[in-house]
Amino acid sequence: MGNLGVLERMMMDVLWNSSSPFTANELKDALIHPDNSAAPAKRLATTTILTVLSRLETKGFVTRDRGIRPHAYSAVMTRADHTAGLMHEVLGQVPDRQATLARFIGDVTPQEAETLRQLLGVATSDSA
Repeated sequence: MGNLGVLERMMMDVLWNSSSPFTANELKDALIHPDNSAAPAKRLATTTILTVLSRLETKGFVTRDRGIRPHAYSAVMTRADHTAGLMHEVLGQVPDRQATLARFIGDVTPQEAETLRQLLGVATSDSA
């Protein structure tokens, strides 16, 4: 799964927040748009955008539509899928998974705890 670098995360945020694919130039424009609070201070070169997109494609985060020019890129997974994958990856690396889960659950808000109860109830009834 792996973590994302700062620029990779910024690009994925744009792709995750959109239902449409982006060309490299559209993504570059989205990264410097005034409504994007995480926008970099200076304009990025299109080659930089393409390099990062290529790395994201290699890592399995984006897919490229090669059937059109310029190529359009879209996220392979949702933000929730990525986050859940990171959580499973971390849990798979700890020696005491139960203690880690207990610590996590101990830090959730009452609303998050209720959501967990509801989701676990659905999961329990689905497996029965």
